[in-house]
Amino acid sequence: MGMQTLTLFRFPHPISQNAVVPQHAMSRSSETSFPTLTTISISFSQLQDKNADLSFKIEEGFGPNGLGILSVTDVPGYSSLRRNLLHLAPRLANLPKEVKEDLEDPHSRYNFGWSHGKEKLESGKPDILKGSFYANPILDTPTTETSLIQRYPSYCGSNIWPRNALPELEVAFKALGKLIFDIGLMLAYHCDQYVSKGMKIHKDEGLESILRCSRCHKGRLLYYFPSQQGVPDGNSLSSWCGWHTDHGSLTGLTCGMFTRDGVEIACPDSAAGLYIRTRNNQIIKVVYGKDDIAYQIGETTEILSGGYLCATPHCVQAPTGEESSGIERSTFALFMQPDWDEKLNLPEKVHIHKELIPSNAALTFGEYSEMLLDKYYHQKQN
Repeated sequence: MGMQTLTLFRFPHPISQNAVVPQHAMSRSSETSFPTLTTISISFSQLQDKNADLSFKIEEGFGPNGLGILSVTDVPGYSSLRRNLLHLAPRLANLPKEVKEDLEDPHSRYNFGWSHGKEKLESGKPDILKGSFYANPILDTPTTETSLIQRYPSYCGSNIWPRNALPELEVAFKALGKLIFDIGLMLAYHCDQYVSKGMKIHKDEGLESILRCSRCHKGRLLYYFPSQQGVPDGNSLSSWCGWHTDHGSLTGLTCGMFTRDGVEIACPDSAAGLYIRTRNNQIIKVVYGKDDIAYQIGETTEILSGGYLCATPHCVQAPTGEESSGIERSTFALFMQPDWDEKLNLPEKVHIHKELIPSNAALTFGEYSEMLLDKYYHQKQN
């Protein structure tokens, strides 16, 4: 794939830091001091219609005053593919230690295969609460070029599958990942239609084109181990996953599956789940249906769209209380992002990571990612 150039535009109007959160479907749970909001949703049939004008919904969910998230409903075949993969997460996590060690890839900073205890919590302690399995559901081997694999190991490495110990994993992971990717491309098309109303998008520069051409997409199957004593820092809002903003383009999310002793159950704590920080610093608990696919905007799309599509910080709170003992949770995320050689021409003023990015810089997505990793990953290791 040759080098492509993407022109980035500035948002023509200042983005309000006092954005108003839409009040629809908002309720306040008695267990939490934060309001709960149901995501803006688009049905699969609406998304499929290229002539449909979904700009209002795209703006409500992803625009400057939105929560940076929306969900897609009624996707044919999704429910069973979600269930098939998430049920495999506990089986993967409980494979023998030596089998899981064979699935580890330190060279990629554990961004392919199995990872447990390699990441750090906000406290700086190793995160032993959850295990992750990473793979590219679209391409098993994105490239064979040694120099690229050395330079961008977390993108250019090859998938590692437990083909003997758990052969079903590869089939289920790829099936769900490919479906979330395909729906994501359909959503990206409508995002481009919305953004093009405010600025010129050149051919092959839109979100849909960038994602369709990329070899960088990464799926992550997460498994949260059952805790007998409740989760450490369980009262913290970010007890299961710390505050962060996705740095890629578009993240597809399944609703988490809760189990106890292998039996699927409802989450025992209504305060547990996904929380988002709005642009006016308000914290909102976000909910969507278990058969819906949620999509969140990443920072790269915010920059590429000149601020028409906005990323938001988010975290995940674990369930607390006696009923939460022994609860395990499985979920899946697909991180859709530009190719490592996709060239990003940054505008004079970038409000995200401006301390890292020189003005008028022309960086590839790989170079941009390296800058972020070098700053944030190495800082966390020290």
